Amino acid sequence: MSYFDAASAVPLHPVARQALSASLDEGWADPARLYREGRRARMLLDAAREAAAEAVGCRPDELVFTSSGTRAVHSGTAGALAGRRRVGRHLIVSAVEHSSVLHSAEVFEADGGAVTRVPVTRTGAVTLESYADALRSDTALACLQSANHEVGTEQPVAAVAELCREAGVPLLVDAAQSLGWAAVEGPWSLLAASAHKWGGPSGVGLLVVRKGVRFAPQGPLDERESGRAAGFENLPAIVAAAASLRAVRAQAAAEADRLRELTARIRARVADVVPDVEVVGDPYRRLPGIVTFSCLYVDGETLLHELDREGFSVSSGSSCTSSTLTPSHVLRAMGVLSEGNVRVSLPAGAASADVERFLDVLPVAVAAVREKLGAPLPGPAGAPEVRPAGDAPTADAGSADAGSADAADELAVDAADVLVVDALGRRCPIPVIELAKVIGDVPVGGTVRVLSDDQAARLDIPAWCEMRGQEYAGEEPADRGSAYVVRRLS
Repeated sequence: MSYFDAASAVPLHPVARQALSASLDEGWADPARLYREGRRARMLLDAAREAAAEAVGCRPDELVFTSSGTRAVHSGTAGALAGRRRVGRHLIVSAVEHSSVLHSAEVFEADGGAVTRVPVTRTGAVTLESYADALRSDTALACLQSANHEVGTEQPVAAVAELCREAGVPLLVDAAQSLGWAAVEGPWSLLAASAHKWGGPSGVGLLVVRKGVRFAPQGPLDERESGRAAGFENLPAIVAAAASLRAVRAQAAAEADRLRELTARIRARVADVVPDVEVVGDPYRRLPGIVTFSCLYVDGETLLHELDREGFSVSSGSSCTSSTLTPSHVLRAMGVLSEGNVRVSLPAGAASADVERFLDVLPVAVAAVREKLGAPLPGPAGAPEVRPAGDAPTADAGSADAGSADAADELAVDAADVLVVDALGRRCPIPVIELAKVIGDVPVGGTVRVLSDDQAARLDIPAWCEMRGQEYAGEEPADRGSAYVVRRLS
C-alpha cells in the first residue's frame, strides 16, 4: 500500500514514537506542581517549548501548545480580533484558506464583523496588489496561509507580512502545511500549526503570538499555557511533537529536493498519459510533495476507490466525494476544473518505484471510471467530442445543405438555444458528460443550454469550454438551478 495523502496527516515519525514512549514514563505528572515529579514534567515541557520555538523562529514565551492546529487558529483569530477591537472590526482572509480560518471568519461575520476575502490567481496565490486593496483603516487582523493544503501553492507571506506591518495590521499565518519544511519568513505577528502534519502525534497544535501584539484570549480560561490554552497539557504528545519537528527539519532540505523531482515527474507525466486532464497549482512556487490534477468526465469518489483498490491512498477536492456535495472552495476560488480531482501528497521517504507504479495505474483507472459513466471518447482540444458507438443524439438540432453558406448561417441562428440538456438532479461529472455528447449535434455558432442544479457545474462547464476550445456564453436563471450556455466554435 502506498500512502500518498501526507497533506492530511503524516505517519508518526520514529523520533516521535521514541519520545512519546519515553515521556509516558517521565512526563505524566502535573507540570504546575513543585514536587519532584512535577518539576521533572515541567522540565520536559520547557524543553519541548524551546525546541519548538527554535524551529518556528520565535521566543519560547511567545509559543503555547494547543489541543490541535484548528484550535490554535480559532484561539489566535478570536484573541487577536478581540485585542484590537478598538481599532476596528474588519478581518482579511484569502479565498483559499483552510476551513478553520474560514469558519473563524464566518463566526466573526455573524457577530457583526466585516470580512474581506482576497481572491487568488488561477495558480492559487494572492497578489500583493489585491491584498493591499483589502487593507483598511479599521482592519483588526489579516490571515494568510503559508502554503495551500489542496494544491501546494506557496503564498507570498513575507511580502504580505511586510505590507501588513507598514499598515500596522497583525498578520496571522496558518503554517500547518509548511512548518515541517522551513520556518516562515517575514514580520508576521501570529502563527498556527499542527503536529500531525509533520509526523508528530495528533492532538497537538502550536500558537505563537509575538510580543507587542494586542491579544485578548476568549472563552473560559485557566492559568495554563499563559492563559491562552486551557486544560491539562498532553505532555507526552507535546514532547513527541517537538522532537519530531526538530528531526524532520534536520533532513528537510535534502528530502524537499527529492520530493520535488518526484512531483515534477507526476506533473509532467499525468498530462501525457491521461487525456483531458488539468494539472493545477503553481508549477514552481509550491510545497515539495504536493501535486494536484483534475480529470474531465470522472467521478472523484469512484476514482479514489479505483486507486485505493490498486494500493494508493490519495485525496480529492472534487465535489463528487462522499463528504460534500459542493466543490472544493480552493478549486472554486482558482476557477479551475473540480471534477475528477486528485491530490497526491507524498510523505518523506516516498519511493520512486511507487510513483512510477502510480503513473502506470492512473490512466487505466481513469479510463475505467469514464467507461462506467458513459463518457465520450477523448479527442484533440477544440474538436467536438466523439460519442461511443450506439449512443444516439439527445436532441435534434436540425440539418443543413453543406453546399449552401446561407443555409448554414440560417441554421446556426435557428439552432441557438434550441438544444437543451436537462441534467437537473444529476451530480458531476454527468452535466459535463451530457454536454460533451451533444456539442457535435449543433452547427458552428449554435448553442447548447445545460440545465443543472449541481454547484460544480458552475466551475466545470466553463473549464470544459476552455479545455475543448468552445465558448462559454454565461449562466442564466432557470426555474430550477441554472442554465449554462455554451456556443460551439469549431
